[in-house]
Amino acid sequence: MKSKLISWAAAALAVTSMLGLAVADDVETIAKAMQKIAPGMTPDRIVESPMPGLYEVSFGSEVLYVSKDGRFALQGDLIDVASKANLSEARRAQGRVQLIKSLNEKDMIIFAAPPKQEKHVVTIFTDVDCAYCRKMHGEMADYNKAGITIRYLAFPRSGVDTPSYHKMVSVWCAKDRRAAMTRAKLGEAVEQKTCDNPVKKHLAAAERVGVSGTPTMVLEDGTVVPGYMPAARLSQALDQLATAAR
Repeated sequence: MKSKLISWAAAALAVTSMLGLAVADDVETIAKAMQKIAPGMTPDRIVESPMPGLYEVSFGSEVLYVSKDGRFALQGDLIDVASKANLSEARRAQGRVQLIKSLNEKDMIIFAAPPKQEKHVVTIFTDVDCAYCRKMHGEMADYNKAGITIRYLAFPRSGVDTPSYHKMVSVWCAKDRRAAMTRAKLGEAVEQKTCDNPVKKHLAAAERVGVSGTPTMVLEDGTVVPGYMPAARLSQALDQLATAAR
Protein backbone atom coordinates (compact mmCIF):
# COMPACT_ATOMS: atom_id res chain seq x y z
CA MET A 1 0.00 0.00 0.00
CA LYS A 2 2.82 2.37 0.88
CA SER A 3 4.51 1.81 -2.49
CA LYS A 4 1.19 2.53 -4.28
CA LEU A 5 0.79 5.79 -2.39
CA ILE A 6 4.31 6.79 -3.35
CA SER A 7 3.58 5.94 -6.99
CA TRP A 8 0.35 7.98 -6.96
CA ALA A 9 2.15 10.93 -5.36
CA ALA A 10 4.94 10.75 -7.94
CA ALA A 11 2.41 10.60 -10.78
CA ALA A 12 0.49 13.58 -9.37
CA LEU A 13 3.73 15.54 -9.05
CA ALA A 14 4.64 14.71 -12.65
CA VAL A 15 1.23 15.88 -13.90
CA THR A 16 1.50 19.08 -11.86
CA SER A 17 4.95 19.74 -13.28
CA MET A 18 3.71 19.20 -16.84
CA LEU A 19 0.78 21.54 -16.26
CA GLY A 20 3.17 24.14 -14.85
CA LEU A 21 5.39 23.86 -17.94
CA ALA A 22 2.33 24.17 -20.21
CA VAL A 23 1.19 27.34 -18.43
CA ALA A 24 4.73 28.76 -18.62
CA ASP A 25 4.79 28.07 -22.38
CA ASP A 26 1.39 29.75 -22.79
CA VAL A 27 2.55 32.80 -20.83
CA GLU A 28 5.67 33.12 -22.99
CA THR A 29 3.60 32.82 -26.18
CA ILE A 30 1.12 35.45 -25.00
CA ALA A 31 3.88 37.82 -23.87
CA LYS A 32 5.37 37.68 -27.39
CA ALA A 33 1.94 38.23 -28.96
CA MET A 34 1.34 41.29 -26.77
CA GLN A 35 4.30 43.02 -28.39
CA LYS A 36 2.16 43.26 -31.55
CA ILE A 37 -0.59 45.04 -29.60
CA ALA A 38 1.57 47.15 -27.28
CA PRO A 39 5.14 47.36 -28.67
CA GLY A 40 7.72 48.10 -26.00
CA MET A 41 5.31 47.52 -23.13
CA THR A 42 5.58 44.60 -20.73
CA PRO A 43 2.39 43.22 -19.15
CA ASP A 44 2.25 43.56 -15.38
CA ARG A 45 0.83 40.06 -15.13
CA ILE A 46 -0.32 37.16 -17.30
CA VAL A 47 -2.39 34.59 -15.42
CA GLU A 48 -5.07 32.02 -16.21
CA SER A 49 -8.45 33.72 -16.14
CA PRO A 50 -11.53 32.33 -14.35
CA MET A 51 -12.88 31.46 -17.83
CA PRO A 52 -11.24 28.26 -19.08
CA GLY A 53 -9.12 28.67 -22.19
CA LEU A 54 -8.38 32.36 -21.69
CA TYR A 55 -5.54 34.16 -19.97
CA GLU A 56 -5.89 37.49 -18.18
CA VAL A 57 -3.30 40.07 -19.24
CA SER A 58 -2.95 43.28 -17.23
CA PHE A 59 -1.28 46.55 -18.20
CA GLY A 60 -1.80 48.71 -15.12
CA SER A 61 -5.56 49.12 -14.89
CA GLU A 62 -6.17 47.80 -18.43
CA VAL A 63 -7.25 44.15 -18.72
CA LEU A 64 -7.31 41.91 -21.80
CA TYR A 65 -8.37 38.30 -22.19
CA VAL A 66 -6.15 36.35 -24.57
CA SER A 67 -6.30 32.84 -26.04
CA LYS A 68 -3.47 30.54 -25.01
CA ASP A 69 -1.96 30.65 -28.51
CA GLY A 70 -1.94 34.47 -28.41
CA ARG A 71 -4.02 34.70 -31.58
CA PHE A 72 -7.21 36.19 -30.16
CA ALA A 73 -7.73 38.97 -27.61
CA LEU A 74 -10.90 40.28 -26.00
CA GLN A 75 -11.36 43.58 -24.21
CA GLY A 76 -14.42 43.96 -22.01
CA ASP A 77 -15.95 42.95 -18.70
CA LEU A 78 -15.89 39.38 -17.46
CA ILE A 79 -18.91 38.83 -15.21
CA ASP A 80 -19.36 36.00 -12.72
CA VAL A 81 -23.02 35.22 -13.37
CA ALA A 82 -23.52 33.38 -10.08
CA SER A 83 -22.21 36.19 -7.86
CA LYS A 84 -22.92 39.03 -10.35
CA ALA A 85 -19.40 40.25 -9.64
CA ASN A 86 -17.52 42.22 -12.31
CA LEU A 87 -14.22 40.35 -12.24
CA SER A 88 -12.61 42.70 -14.77
CA GLU A 89 -13.37 45.82 -12.77
CA ALA A 90 -12.02 44.17 -9.63
CA ARG A 91 -8.76 43.48 -11.47
CA ARG A 92 -8.65 47.03 -12.85
CA ALA A 93 -9.07 48.40 -9.33
CA GLN A 94 -6.14 46.30 -8.13
CA GLY A 95 -4.07 47.65 -11.01
CA ARG A 96 -4.96 51.23 -10.09
CA VAL A 97 -3.98 50.65 -6.47
CA GLN A 98 -0.57 49.33 -7.53
CA LEU A 99 -0.10 52.16 -10.02
CA ILE A 100 -0.85 54.85 -7.44
CA LYS A 101 1.42 53.09 -4.93
CA SER A 102 4.24 53.20 -7.48
CA LEU A 103 4.14 57.01 -7.52
CA ASN A 104 6.32 58.84 -5.04
CA GLU A 105 4.18 60.57 -2.42
CA LYS A 106 6.84 63.31 -2.27
CA ASP A 107 5.76 64.25 -5.80
CA MET A 108 2.16 64.80 -4.67
CA ILE A 109 0.72 67.96 -3.15
CA ILE A 110 -1.00 66.84 0.03
CA PHE A 111 -3.66 68.51 2.13
CA ALA A 112 -3.80 66.25 5.14
CA ALA A 113 -6.57 65.74 7.66
CA PRO A 114 -5.46 66.15 11.29
CA PRO A 115 -3.45 62.99 12.15
CA LYS A 116 -5.80 61.77 14.86
CA GLN A 117 -8.86 62.41 12.68
CA GLU A 118 -7.67 60.92 9.37
CA LYS A 119 -9.97 58.13 8.17
CA HIS A 120 -9.43 58.07 4.42
CA VAL A 121 -6.87 59.08 1.79
CA VAL A 122 -8.12 60.11 -1.66
CA THR A 123 -5.79 60.69 -4.60
CA ILE A 124 -7.08 63.24 -7.12
CA PHE A 125 -5.97 64.05 -10.65
CA THR A 126 -6.50 67.80 -10.79
CA ASP A 127 -6.19 70.79 -13.13
CA VAL A 128 -5.71 74.32 -11.79
CA ASP A 129 -7.99 75.72 -14.53
CA CYS A 130 -10.87 73.28 -13.94
CA ALA A 131 -13.99 74.91 -12.42
CA TYR A 132 -15.01 71.90 -10.33
CA CYS A 133 -11.39 71.34 -9.24
CA ARG A 134 -11.45 74.91 -7.94
CA LYS A 135 -14.79 74.35 -6.22
CA MET A 136 -13.48 71.20 -4.54
CA HIS A 137 -10.28 72.93 -3.44
CA GLY A 138 -12.31 75.78 -1.98
CA GLU A 139 -13.96 73.23 0.32
CA MET A 140 -10.69 71.63 1.42
CA ALA A 141 -11.32 72.45 5.07
CA ASP A 142 -14.56 70.42 4.90
CA TYR A 143 -12.79 67.36 3.48
CA ASN A 144 -10.04 67.55 6.07
CA LYS A 145 -12.55 68.07 8.87
CA ALA A 146 -14.36 64.92 7.68
CA GLY A 147 -11.11 62.98 8.13
CA ILE A 148 -10.25 62.88 4.41
CA THR A 149 -6.68 63.55 3.29
CA ILE A 150 -6.43 64.83 -0.28
CA ARG A 151 -3.38 64.01 -2.40
CA TYR A 152 -3.10 65.88 -5.70
CA LEU A 153 -1.60 64.57 -8.93
CA ALA A 154 -1.23 66.86 -11.94
CA PHE A 155 -3.51 66.45 -14.94
CA PRO A 156 -3.53 69.55 -17.15
CA ARG A 157 -6.37 68.59 -19.48
CA SER A 158 -5.04 70.67 -22.36
CA GLY A 159 -1.88 68.57 -22.51
CA VAL A 160 1.85 69.23 -22.53
CA ASP A 161 3.26 72.68 -23.39
CA THR A 162 -0.02 74.53 -22.88
CA PRO A 163 -0.78 77.41 -20.47
CA SER A 164 -2.39 75.03 -17.94
CA TYR A 165 0.58 72.68 -18.16
CA HIS A 166 3.06 75.49 -17.49
CA LYS A 167 0.96 76.74 -14.57
CA MET A 168 1.03 73.28 -13.01
CA VAL A 169 4.77 72.96 -13.53
CA SER A 170 5.14 76.32 -11.74
CA VAL A 171 2.95 75.09 -8.88
CA TRP A 172 5.00 71.90 -8.49
CA CYS A 173 8.24 73.91 -8.66
CA ALA A 174 7.14 76.50 -6.09
CA LYS A 175 8.88 76.63 -2.74
CA ASP A 176 5.50 76.30 -1.01
CA ARG A 177 3.54 74.04 -3.35
CA ARG A 178 0.40 73.97 -1.21
CA ALA A 179 0.18 77.76 -1.17
CA ALA A 180 0.92 77.92 -4.90
CA MET A 181 -1.83 75.39 -5.61
CA THR A 182 -4.31 77.45 -3.63
CA ARG A 183 -3.34 80.66 -5.43
CA ALA A 184 -3.57 79.01 -8.83
CA LYS A 185 -7.02 77.62 -8.05
CA LEU A 186 -8.16 81.05 -6.97
CA GLY A 187 -7.18 82.27 -10.42
CA GLU A 188 -4.22 84.24 -9.08
CA ALA A 189 -0.89 84.42 -10.89
CA VAL A 190 1.80 82.00 -9.78
CA GLU A 191 5.46 82.85 -10.33
CA GLN A 192 6.57 81.01 -13.45
CA LYS A 193 9.21 78.41 -12.63
CA THR A 194 10.71 75.28 -14.08
CA CYS A 195 12.45 72.42 -12.33
CA ASP A 196 12.72 68.66 -12.33
CA ASN A 197 8.99 67.99 -11.89
CA PRO A 198 6.55 65.03 -12.00
CA VAL A 199 3.82 66.56 -14.21
CA LYS A 200 4.54 64.39 -17.27
CA LYS A 201 4.82 61.33 -15.05
CA HIS A 202 1.42 62.12 -13.56
CA LEU A 203 -0.04 62.57 -17.04
CA ALA A 204 1.30 59.14 -18.01
CA ALA A 205 -0.25 57.61 -14.87
CA ALA A 206 -3.56 59.32 -15.66
CA GLU A 207 -3.55 57.74 -19.10
CA ARG A 208 -3.08 54.28 -17.59
CA VAL A 209 -5.85 54.89 -15.06
CA GLY A 210 -8.14 56.05 -17.85
CA VAL A 211 -8.60 59.64 -16.68
CA SER A 212 -10.51 61.76 -19.19
CA GLY A 213 -11.53 64.77 -17.09
CA THR A 214 -10.96 66.50 -13.79
CA PRO A 215 -11.31 66.15 -10.96
CA THR A 216 -10.92 62.37 -11.02
CA MET A 217 -10.64 60.67 -7.65
CA VAL A 218 -8.94 57.33 -7.05
CA LEU A 219 -10.09 55.82 -3.78
CA GLU A 220 -8.04 53.57 -1.53
CA ASP A 221 -9.50 50.39 -3.05
CA GLY A 222 -8.82 51.53 -6.61
CA THR A 223 -12.36 52.70 -7.33
CA VAL A 224 -12.46 55.69 -9.68
CA VAL A 225 -14.93 58.51 -9.00
CA PRO A 226 -15.08 61.12 -11.76
CA GLY A 227 -16.18 64.66 -10.96
CA TYR A 228 -16.86 66.74 -7.89
CA MET A 229 -18.42 65.30 -4.74
CA PRO A 230 -19.04 67.37 -1.58
CA ALA A 231 -17.28 66.32 1.60
CA ALA A 232 -20.32 64.85 3.37
CA ARG A 233 -21.26 62.62 0.43
CA LEU A 234 -17.68 61.55 -0.18
CA SER A 235 -17.19 60.73 3.49
CA GLN A 236 -20.36 58.61 3.50
CA ALA A 237 -19.30 56.75 0.34
CA LEU A 238 -15.82 56.06 1.76
CA ASP A 239 -17.26 54.79 5.04
CA GLN A 240 -19.58 52.43 3.14
CA LEU A 241 -16.69 51.07 1.05
CA ALA A 242 -14.60 50.54 4.18
CA THR A 243 -17.46 48.67 5.87
CA ALA A 244 -18.05 46.47 2.81
CA ALA A 245 -14.36 45.57 2.67
CA ARG A 246 -14.30 44.18 6.21
